Amino acid sequence: MHEVVYTKKARKDLKSIDLKVAQRIIDKVFHYSKQKDPLEFAKKLKGAILGNYRFRVGNYRVVFDVDKKGNIKVLLVLAVKHRREVYQEI
Repeated sequence: MHEVVYTKKARKDLKSIDLKVAQRIIDKVFHYSKQKDPLEFAKKLKGAILGNYRFRVGNYRVVFDVDKKGNIKVLLVLAVKHRREVYQEI
């Protein structure tokens, strides 16, 4: 299992959305963290400033990074945004 760390911004993003949706996102990220290779469920972002990968959870995107070597010991969740907003910040 991989450790999941939410940044202060990601926690704030989760608090700003509907509780049911936020719980669904947390559950899905936890599910991915239990997989042998969580990147199998992620999409690599091109030219991203905020993060290098994203998970899709319904209409929301969970933007995250892994360590420099590509090892996935920690999933660092950087932001959780609606799909119409997330790519404006990246």
